[in-house]
Amino acid sequence: MRDKEHILIVGAGLCGSLLALRLGQRGFRVTLIEKRPDLRTVEQDSGRSINLALSDRGLRGLRMAGVEDQALSLSIPMYGRMIHPAGGGSSFLSPYSGKSENHINSISRPGLNALLLDQLDGLDQVTTEFDYSCTHVDLENAKAHFRNNRTGEQVTRHGDILIGTDGAGSAVRKSMFAQRDYLFSFSQQWLSHGYKELEIPPAEDGGYRMDKEALHIWPRGEDMLIALPNLDGSFTVTLFIPYQSDDFGFNTLKTPSDVEAYFKQEYPDALSLIPDLTQQFFDNPTGPLGTIKCYPWCGFEKTLLMGDAAHAIVPFYGQGMNASFEDVVELDVLLDRFDEDWAQVLPAYQEGRKQDTDAIADLAVDNFEEMKAHTANALFQQKRKIEIRLEQATEIDYQSKYSLVTFNEELSYAQAMKLGRMQDKALLNLLADGRLAGTEPLEEQVALIKKATQNLLQDDAVVKNL
Repeated sequence: MRDKEHILIVGAGLCGSLLALRLGQRGFRVTLIEKRPDLRTVEQDSGRSINLALSDRGLRGLRMAGVEDQALSLSIPMYGRMIHPAGGGSSFLSPYSGKSENHINSISRPGLNALLLDQLDGLDQVTTEFDYSCTHVDLENAKAHFRNNRTGEQVTRHGDILIGTDGAGSAVRKSMFAQRDYLFSFSQQWLSHGYKELEIPPAEDGGYRMDKEALHIWPRGEDMLIALPNLDGSFTVTLFIPYQSDDFGFNTLKTPSDVEAYFKQEYPDALSLIPDLTQQFFDNPTGPLGTIKCYPWCGFEKTLLMGDAAHAIVPFYGQGMNASFEDVVELDVLLDRFDEDWAQVLPAYQEGRKQDTDAIADLAVDNFEEMKAHTANALFQQKRKIEIRLEQATEIDYQSKYSLVTFNEELSYAQAMKLGRMQDKALLNLLADGRLAGTEPLEEQVALIKKATQNLLQDDAVVKNL
Protein backbone atom coordinates (compact mmCIF):
# COMPACT_ATOMS: atom_id res chain seq x y z
CA MET A 1 0.00 0.00 0.00
CA ARG A 2 1.21 3.51 -0.78
CA ASP A 3 1.75 5.98 2.05
CA LYS A 4 -1.24 8.14 2.86
CA GLU A 5 -0.94 11.85 2.14
CA HIS A 6 -0.67 14.50 4.84
CA ILE A 7 -3.75 16.74 4.72
CA LEU A 8 -3.51 20.29 6.06
CA ILE A 9 -6.96 21.67 6.98
CA VAL A 10 -7.37 25.37 7.76
CA GLY A 11 -10.43 26.00 9.93
CA ALA A 12 -11.74 23.79 12.76
CA GLY A 13 -15.38 24.76 12.63
CA LEU A 14 -18.09 22.21 11.92
CA CYS A 15 -17.05 21.36 8.35
CA GLY A 16 -13.32 21.25 9.09
CA SER A 17 -13.78 19.14 12.21
CA LEU A 18 -15.98 16.56 10.47
CA LEU A 19 -13.62 16.51 7.49
CA ALA A 20 -10.60 15.95 9.73
CA LEU A 21 -12.44 13.19 11.56
CA ARG A 22 -13.40 11.36 8.37
CA LEU A 23 -9.98 11.71 6.74
CA GLY A 24 -8.34 10.54 9.96
CA GLN A 25 -10.64 7.53 10.00
CA ARG A 26 -9.53 6.76 6.45
CA GLY A 27 -5.93 6.70 7.63
CA PHE A 28 -4.68 10.07 6.37
CA ARG A 29 -2.36 12.14 8.52
CA VAL A 30 -4.22 15.37 9.27
CA THR A 31 -3.18 18.71 10.72
CA LEU A 32 -6.19 20.86 11.64
CA ILE A 33 -5.48 24.52 12.43
CA GLU A 34 -7.97 27.05 13.83
CA LYS A 35 -7.61 30.81 14.37
CA ARG A 36 -9.85 30.88 17.45
CA PRO A 37 -9.07 29.38 20.87
CA ASP A 38 -10.32 25.87 21.58
CA LEU A 39 -14.04 26.44 22.18
CA ARG A 40 -14.02 23.70 24.81
CA THR A 41 -11.73 25.74 27.06
CA VAL A 42 -13.06 29.31 26.66
CA GLU A 43 -16.42 30.96 27.25
CA GLN A 44 -18.32 31.54 24.02
CA ASP A 45 -19.23 35.07 22.93
CA SER A 46 -22.95 35.76 23.32
CA GLY A 47 -25.09 36.85 20.44
CA ARG A 48 -23.37 34.94 17.65
CA SER A 49 -24.55 31.33 17.80
CA ILE A 50 -27.71 31.14 15.65
CA ASN A 51 -28.86 27.68 16.67
CA LEU A 52 -28.58 25.16 13.90
CA ALA A 53 -31.20 22.95 12.29
CA LEU A 54 -29.69 19.52 11.76
CA SER A 55 -31.54 17.45 9.14
CA ASP A 56 -31.10 14.38 6.95
CA ARG A 57 -28.22 15.57 4.76
CA GLY A 58 -26.18 16.60 7.79
CA LEU A 59 -27.07 13.45 9.69
CA ARG A 60 -25.77 11.40 6.77
CA GLY A 61 -22.34 12.96 7.24
CA LEU A 62 -22.36 12.39 10.99
CA ARG A 63 -23.54 8.81 10.43
CA MET A 64 -20.64 8.22 8.04
CA ALA A 65 -18.22 9.32 10.78
CA GLY A 66 -19.98 7.25 13.44
CA VAL A 67 -21.20 10.15 15.59
CA GLU A 68 -24.87 10.46 14.58
CA ASP A 69 -26.25 9.09 17.85
CA GLN A 70 -24.02 11.34 19.97
CA ALA A 71 -25.15 14.39 17.97
CA LEU A 72 -28.83 13.48 18.28
CA SER A 73 -28.41 13.19 22.05
CA LEU A 74 -27.53 16.91 22.02
CA SER A 75 -30.52 17.92 19.89
CA ILE A 76 -34.25 18.57 20.22
CA PRO A 77 -36.62 17.41 17.46
CA MET A 78 -38.76 20.09 15.81
CA TYR A 79 -41.77 18.87 13.82
CA GLY A 80 -42.91 22.11 12.24
CA ARG A 81 -43.12 25.87 12.32
CA MET A 82 -45.19 27.33 15.15
CA ILE A 83 -46.63 30.47 13.56
CA HIS A 84 -47.32 33.43 15.85
CA PRO A 85 -49.58 35.68 13.73
CA ALA A 86 -49.80 39.46 13.99
CA GLY A 87 -52.68 41.07 15.80
CA GLY A 88 -52.74 38.70 18.76
CA GLY A 89 -54.19 35.70 16.93
CA SER A 90 -53.67 32.20 18.28
CA SER A 91 -50.45 30.46 17.28
CA PHE A 92 -50.72 27.34 15.11
CA LEU A 93 -48.38 24.58 13.96
CA SER A 94 -47.49 24.22 10.28
CA PRO A 95 -45.84 20.77 10.04
CA TYR A 96 -42.64 20.35 8.05
CA SER A 97 -43.96 17.12 6.58
CA GLY A 98 -46.99 14.88 6.54
CA LYS A 99 -44.78 11.95 7.50
CA SER A 100 -44.42 11.63 11.27
CA GLU A 101 -40.83 10.41 11.07
CA ASN A 102 -39.68 13.58 9.28
CA HIS A 103 -38.41 16.37 11.50
CA ILE A 104 -35.42 18.65 11.89
CA ASN A 105 -33.31 18.97 15.03
CA SER A 106 -32.33 22.06 17.00
CA ILE A 107 -28.71 21.77 18.09
CA SER A 108 -26.12 24.09 19.57
CA ARG A 109 -23.30 25.02 17.19
CA PRO A 110 -20.57 25.00 19.88
CA GLY A 111 -22.00 21.82 21.41
CA LEU A 112 -21.80 19.95 18.11
CA ASN A 113 -18.38 21.41 17.30
CA ALA A 114 -17.08 20.31 20.71
CA LEU A 115 -18.39 16.78 20.09
CA LEU A 116 -16.45 16.55 16.83
CA LEU A 117 -13.27 17.94 18.40
CA ASP A 118 -13.55 15.40 21.22
CA GLN A 119 -13.70 12.63 18.63
CA LEU A 120 -10.54 13.98 16.98
CA ASP A 121 -8.67 13.75 20.28
CA GLY A 122 -8.97 9.98 20.01
CA LEU A 123 -7.18 9.77 16.64
CA ASP A 124 -3.39 9.59 16.83
CA GLN A 125 -2.96 10.61 13.19
CA VAL A 126 -4.83 13.91 13.67
CA THR A 127 -3.14 16.99 15.19
CA THR A 128 -5.14 20.07 16.16
CA GLU A 129 -3.68 23.53 16.75
CA PHE A 130 -5.64 26.54 18.01
CA ASP A 131 -5.04 30.30 18.10
CA TYR A 132 -3.23 30.39 14.74
CA SER A 133 -4.49 32.89 12.15
CA CYS A 134 -3.74 32.07 8.54
CA THR A 135 -1.98 35.01 6.87
CA HIS A 136 -1.11 33.59 3.44
CA VAL A 137 -1.39 30.38 1.46
CA ASP A 138 1.04 29.03 -1.11
CA LEU A 139 -1.56 27.19 -3.18
CA GLU A 140 0.87 25.48 -5.54
CA ASN A 141 2.84 23.88 -2.70
CA ALA A 142 -0.01 23.25 -0.21
CA LYS A 143 1.76 25.45 2.30
CA ALA A 144 0.23 28.02 4.66
CA HIS A 145 1.70 30.71 6.90
CA PHE A 146 0.20 31.45 10.31
CA ARG A 147 0.53 33.92 13.17
CA ASN A 148 0.13 32.73 16.75
CA ASN A 149 -2.54 35.03 18.18
CA ARG A 150 -1.09 34.86 21.70
CA THR A 151 2.63 35.19 21.05
CA GLY A 152 2.82 36.74 17.59
CA GLU A 153 5.09 33.91 16.43
CA GLN A 154 5.09 33.26 12.68
CA VAL A 155 4.92 29.60 11.66
CA THR A 156 4.56 27.64 8.42
CA ARG A 157 2.72 24.38 7.94
CA HIS A 158 3.03 22.06 4.93
CA GLY A 159 0.77 19.36 3.56
CA ASP A 160 0.46 17.23 0.47
CA ILE A 161 -3.10 18.58 0.14
CA LEU A 162 -4.42 21.82 1.70
CA ILE A 163 -8.16 22.25 2.31
CA GLY A 164 -9.70 25.55 3.38
CA THR A 165 -12.72 25.14 5.65
CA ASP A 166 -12.19 28.51 7.31
CA GLY A 167 -15.66 29.96 6.84
CA ALA A 168 -17.20 32.90 5.05
CA GLY A 169 -14.15 35.11 5.69
CA SER A 170 -11.79 32.41 4.40
CA ALA A 171 -8.11 33.33 4.27
CA VAL A 172 -7.53 30.42 1.89
CA ARG A 173 -10.13 31.80 -0.52
CA LYS A 174 -8.55 35.26 -0.31
CA SER A 175 -5.21 33.75 -1.34
CA MET A 176 -6.90 32.05 -4.30
CA PHE A 177 -8.49 35.37 -5.26
CA ALA A 178 -5.07 37.06 -5.14
CA GLN A 179 -3.49 34.52 -7.50
CA ARG A 180 -2.82 35.72 -11.01
CA ASP A 181 -2.16 32.31 -12.58
CA TYR A 182 -5.83 31.61 -13.24
CA LEU A 183 -9.13 33.46 -13.22
CA PHE A 184 -11.08 33.36 -9.95
CA SER A 185 -14.71 34.46 -9.81
CA PHE A 186 -16.12 35.75 -6.54
CA SER A 187 -19.43 37.31 -5.49
CA GLN A 188 -20.72 38.40 -2.11
CA GLN A 189 -24.32 39.55 -1.87
CA TRP A 190 -25.69 41.02 1.33
CA LEU A 191 -29.33 41.07 2.37
CA SER A 192 -30.76 44.43 3.35
CA HIS A 193 -31.55 42.80 6.72
CA GLY A 194 -29.29 42.01 9.65
CA TYR A 195 -29.90 39.90 12.73
CA LYS A 196 -29.83 40.34 16.48
CA GLU A 197 -29.69 37.30 18.76
CA LEU A 198 -31.68 37.22 22.01
CA GLU A 199 -32.68 34.55 24.53
CA ILE A 200 -35.86 33.40 26.24
CA PRO A 201 -34.75 31.96 29.61
CA PRO A 202 -36.08 28.69 31.05
CA ALA A 203 -39.20 28.79 33.19
CA GLU A 204 -38.73 28.99 36.95
CA ASP A 205 -39.13 25.22 37.23
CA GLY A 206 -36.50 24.70 34.51
CA GLY A 207 -39.06 23.85 31.84
CA TYR A 208 -39.89 25.51 28.54
CA ARG A 209 -42.03 28.64 28.20
CA MET A 210 -43.27 27.57 24.73
CA ASP A 211 -43.72 24.35 22.78
CA LYS A 212 -40.20 22.93 22.55
CA GLU A 213 -40.87 20.66 19.55
CA ALA A 214 -41.29 23.47 17.03
CA LEU A 215 -39.35 26.25 15.38
CA HIS A 216 -41.29 29.36 16.41
CA ILE A 217 -41.80 32.11 13.82
CA TRP A 218 -43.34 35.56 14.13
CA PRO A 219 -43.72 36.59 10.44
CA ARG A 220 -44.33 40.30 9.98
CA GLY A 221 -43.81 40.97 6.27
CA GLU A 222 -40.49 42.80 6.31
CA ASP A 223 -39.52 41.74 9.83
CA MET A 224 -39.32 38.34 11.47
CA LEU A 225 -38.55 36.77 14.81
CA ILE A 226 -37.64 33.09 15.19
CA ALA A 227 -36.90 30.92 18.24
CA LEU A 228 -35.27 27.49 18.55
CA PRO A 229 -35.25 25.37 21.72
CA ASN A 230 -32.17 24.50 23.76
CA LEU A 231 -31.59 21.53 26.06
CA ASP A 232 -31.56 23.72 29.20
CA GLY A 233 -35.13 24.95 28.69
CA SER A 234 -34.18 28.22 27.03
CA PHE A 235 -34.86 29.37 23.45
CA THR A 236 -32.35 31.06 21.20
CA VAL A 237 -34.27 33.91 19.58
CA THR A 238 -33.16 35.74 16.45
CA LEU A 239 -34.63 39.02 15.22
CA PHE A 240 -34.31 39.79 11.50
CA ILE A 241 -35.03 43.41 10.52
CA PRO A 242 -33.77 45.85 7.86
CA TYR A 243 -30.72 47.95 8.55
CA GLN A 244 -32.59 50.96 7.18
CA SER A 245 -36.35 51.43 7.36
CA ASP A 246 -38.85 54.27 7.66
CA ASP A 247 -40.82 52.15 10.12
CA PHE A 248 -38.74 49.73 12.20
CA GLY A 249 -35.12 48.94 11.44
CA PHE A 250 -31.79 48.96 13.20
CA ASN A 251 -31.58 52.62 12.23
CA THR A 252 -34.72 53.45 14.26
CA LEU A 253 -34.21 51.23 17.33
CA LYS A 254 -31.81 53.51 19.17
CA THR A 255 -33.12 53.56 22.75
CA PRO A 256 -34.60 51.03 25.20
CA SER A 257 -38.01 52.66 24.78
CA ASP A 258 -37.74 52.28 20.97
CA VAL A 259 -37.07 48.55 21.35
CA GLU A 260 -39.84 48.03 23.89
CA ALA A 261 -42.36 49.90 21.74
CA TYR A 262 -41.40 47.85 18.68
CA PHE A 263 -41.75 44.52 20.47
CA LYS A 264 -44.98 45.61 22.15
CA GLN A 265 -46.47 46.38 18.74
CA GLU A 266 -45.07 43.43 16.73
CA TYR A 267 -44.21 40.63 19.18
CA PRO A 268 -46.15 41.19 22.42
CA ASP A 269 -46.18 37.50 23.40
CA ALA A 270 -42.42 37.26 22.90
CA LEU A 271 -41.86 40.49 24.83
CA SER A 272 -43.42 38.94 27.93
CA LEU A 273 -40.93 36.04 27.72
CA ILE A 274 -37.71 38.11 27.57
CA PRO A 275 -37.41 40.01 30.87
CA ASP A 276 -34.09 41.67 30.00
CA LEU A 277 -34.92 42.38 26.35
CA THR A 278 -33.37 45.83 26.04
CA GLN A 279 -30.14 44.85 27.80
CA GLN A 280 -29.72 41.87 25.46
CA PHE A 281 -30.60 43.97 22.42
CA PHE A 282 -27.89 46.54 23.09
CA ASP A 283 -25.28 44.16 24.53
CA ASN A 284 -25.39 41.65 21.66
CA PRO A 285 -23.88 42.50 18.27
CA THR A 286 -25.78 43.06 15.05
CA GLY A 287 -24.80 40.49 12.44
CA PRO A 288 -24.92 40.71 8.62
CA LEU A 289 -26.54 38.12 6.32
CA GLY A 290 -24.97 37.30 3.01
CA THR A 291 -24.34 34.77 0.26
CA ILE A 292 -20.88 33.94 -1.08
CA LYS A 293 -20.30 32.16 -4.37
CA CYS A 294 -16.92 31.57 -5.99
CA TYR A 295 -15.12 29.42 -8.56
CA PRO A 296 -12.87 27.50 -8.96
CA TRP A 297 -12.66 25.77 -5.61
CA CYS A 298 -9.44 23.90 -6.30
CA GLY A 299 -6.05 24.91 -7.63
CA PHE A 300 -2.84 23.19 -8.72
CA GLU A 301 -4.35 19.78 -7.82
CA LYS A 302 -3.33 20.52 -4.21
CA THR A 303 -5.71 23.08 -2.73
CA LEU A 304 -9.48 22.94 -2.17
CA LEU A 305 -12.23 25.10 -0.62
CA MET A 306 -15.10 23.43 1.23
CA GLY A 307 -18.03 24.48 3.41
CA ASP A 308 -18.74 28.17 3.93
CA ALA A 309 -15.33 29.04 2.49
CA ALA A 310 -16.70 27.92 -0.89
CA HIS A 311 -20.43 28.61 -0.52
CA ALA A 312 -21.65 30.62 2.47
CA ILE A 313 -25.44 31.00 2.51
CA VAL A 314 -28.10 32.76 4.58
CA PRO A 315 -29.68 30.58 7.30
CA PHE A 316 -33.31 30.52 6.15
CA TYR A 317 -33.49 26.98 4.82
CA GLY A 318 -31.58 25.56 7.77
CA GLN A 319 -29.13 23.98 5.32
CA GLY A 320 -25.81 25.79 5.80
CA MET A 321 -24.32 23.20 8.14
CA ASN A 322 -26.11 20.36 6.39
CA ALA A 323 -24.66 21.43 3.03
CA SER A 324 -21.16 21.57 4.54
CA PHE A 325 -21.53 18.10 6.05
CA GLU A 326 -22.82 16.86 2.69
CA ASP A 327 -19.61 18.30 1.18
CA VAL A 328 -17.66 15.86 3.32
CA VAL A 329 -19.88 12.97 2.22
CA GLU A 330 -19.45 13.83 -1.46
CA LEU A 331 -15.68 14.10 -1.08
CA ASP A 332 -15.61 10.74 0.70
CA VAL A 333 -17.58 9.14 -2.16
CA LEU A 334 -15.05 10.45 -4.68
CA LEU A 335 -12.09 9.24 -2.61
CA ASP A 336 -13.58 5.76 -2.92
CA ARG A 337 -14.36 6.15 -6.63
CA PHE A 338 -10.86 7.34 -7.57
CA ASP A 339 -8.93 5.17 -5.12
CA GLU A 340 -7.84 8.26 -3.14
CA ASP A 341 -6.13 9.84 -6.16
CA TRP A 342 -6.44 13.51 -5.21
CA ALA A 343 -5.49 14.68 -8.70
CA GLN A 344 -8.78 13.18 -9.91
CA VAL A 345 -10.81 13.78 -6.75
CA LEU A 346 -10.41 17.56 -6.50
CA PRO A 347 -11.63 18.60 -9.98
CA ALA A 348 -14.40 15.99 -9.91
CA TYR A 349 -15.55 17.32 -6.53
CA GLN A 350 -15.86 20.94 -7.60
CA GLU A 351 -17.45 20.08 -10.93
CA GLY A 352 -20.12 17.91 -9.33
CA ARG A 353 -20.80 20.01 -6.23
CA LYS A 354 -20.88 23.59 -7.51
CA GLN A 355 -24.37 23.54 -9.05
CA ASP A 356 -25.84 22.02 -5.90
CA THR A 357 -24.40 24.62 -3.54
CA ASP A 358 -25.53 27.41 -5.88
CA ALA A 359 -29.01 25.88 -5.75
CA ILE A 360 -29.27 25.78 -1.95
CA ALA A 361 -27.94 29.34 -1.76
CA ASP A 362 -30.76 30.53 -4.01
CA LEU A 363 -33.34 28.45 -2.14
CA ALA A 364 -32.22 29.95 1.18
CA VAL A 365 -32.87 33.49 -0.08
CA ASP A 366 -36.26 32.37 -1.45
CA ASN A 367 -37.17 30.88 1.91
CA PHE A 368 -36.39 34.16 3.65
CA GLU A 369 -39.27 35.75 1.76
CA GLU A 370 -41.49 32.77 2.52
CA MET A 371 -40.77 32.74 6.24
CA LYS A 372 -41.13 36.45 6.95
CA ALA A 373 -44.14 37.10 4.73
CA HIS A 374 -45.85 34.07 3.22
CA THR A 375 -46.19 31.68 6.16
CA ALA A 376 -49.11 33.71 7.52
CA ASN A 377 -50.72 34.08 4.06
CA ALA A 378 -54.06 32.28 3.56
CA LEU A 379 -53.15 30.87 0.12
CA PHE A 380 -49.81 29.61 1.42
CA GLN A 381 -51.53 27.94 4.36
CA GLN A 382 -54.03 26.29 2.02
CA LYS A 383 -51.16 25.02 -0.12
CA ARG A 384 -49.34 23.60 2.93
CA LYS A 385 -52.50 21.82 4.15
CA ILE A 386 -52.86 20.08 0.79
CA GLU A 387 -49.17 19.11 0.77
CA ILE A 388 -49.36 17.71 4.30
CA ARG A 389 -52.45 15.62 3.50
CA LEU A 390 -50.76 14.22 0.40
CA GLU A 391 -47.58 13.40 2.31
CA GLN A 392 -49.61 11.71 5.03
CA ALA A 393 -51.21 9.33 2.54
CA THR A 394 -49.08 6.18 2.53
CA GLU A 395 -50.52 5.03 -0.79
CA ILE A 396 -49.33 8.20 -2.56
CA ASP A 397 -45.79 9.19 -3.49
CA TYR A 398 -45.66 12.94 -2.96
CA GLN A 399 -43.08 15.28 -1.45
CA SER A 400 -43.31 19.06 -1.10
CA LYS A 401 -40.39 21.27 -2.07
CA TYR A 402 -39.38 21.56 1.58
CA SER A 403 -39.37 17.78 1.95
CA LEU A 404 -37.43 17.31 -1.29
CA VAL A 405 -34.70 19.62 0.00
CA THR A 406 -34.70 18.66 3.67
CA PHE A 407 -35.69 15.00 3.92
CA ASN A 408 -34.59 13.49 0.60
CA GLU A 409 -30.83 13.06 0.81
CA GLU A 410 -30.81 10.97 -2.39
CA LEU A 411 -31.94 13.98 -4.44
CA SER A 412 -29.35 16.66 -5.11
CA TYR A 413 -30.05 20.27 -4.13
CA ALA A 414 -30.21 21.27 -7.81
CA GLN A 415 -32.71 18.53 -8.60
CA ALA A 416 -34.78 19.35 -5.52
CA MET A 417 -34.81 23.05 -6.41
CA LYS A 418 -35.93 22.52 -10.00
CA LEU A 419 -38.67 20.02 -9.20
CA GLY A 420 -39.77 21.81 -6.03
CA ARG A 421 -40.07 25.22 -7.65
CA MET A 422 -42.13 23.91 -10.55
CA GLN A 423 -44.29 21.87 -8.20
CA ASP A 424 -44.92 24.95 -6.02
CA LYS A 425 -45.81 27.04 -9.04
CA ALA A 426 -48.14 24.36 -10.38
CA LEU A 427 -49.95 23.97 -7.05
CA LEU A 428 -50.36 27.70 -6.49
CA ASN A 429 -51.62 28.17 -10.07
CA LEU A 430 -54.19 25.40 -9.60
CA LEU A 431 -55.40 26.97 -6.36
CA ALA A 432 -55.54 30.50 -7.76
CA ASP A 433 -57.42 29.34 -10.86
CA GLY A 434 -59.94 27.37 -8.81
CA ARG A 435 -58.96 24.06 -10.44
CA LEU A 436 -57.97 22.51 -7.12
CA ALA A 437 -60.05 22.77 -3.97
CA GLY A 438 -58.21 20.25 -1.86
CA THR A 439 -61.39 18.23 -1.34
CA GLU A 440 -60.96 16.01 -4.41
CA PRO A 441 -59.84 12.38 -3.99
CA LEU A 442 -56.12 12.32 -3.15
CA GLU A 443 -55.19 10.46 -6.34
CA GLU A 444 -56.95 13.14 -8.39
CA GLN A 445 -55.13 15.93 -6.55
CA VAL A 446 -51.75 14.31 -7.16
CA ALA A 447 -52.56 13.71 -10.82
CA LEU A 448 -53.51 17.38 -11.31
CA ILE A 449 -50.36 18.65 -9.58
CA LYS A 450 -48.00 16.26 -11.36
CA LYS A 451 -49.49 17.02 -14.78
CA ALA A 452 -49.26 20.78 -14.22
CA THR A 453 -45.69 20.37 -12.90
CA GLN A 454 -44.67 18.30 -15.92
CA ASN A 455 -46.09 20.92 -18.28
CA LEU A 456 -44.06 23.63 -16.54
CA LEU A 457 -40.90 21.52 -16.69
CA GLN A 458 -41.42 20.94 -20.42
CA ASP A 459 -42.03 24.65 -21.02
CA ASP A 460 -38.86 25.48 -19.10
CA ALA A 461 -36.86 23.00 -21.19
CA VAL A 462 -38.24 24.52 -24.41
CA VAL A 463 -37.30 28.05 -23.33
CA LYS A 464 -33.75 26.97 -22.43
CA ASN A 465 -33.33 25.33 -25.84
CA LEU A 466 -34.38 28.42 -27.81
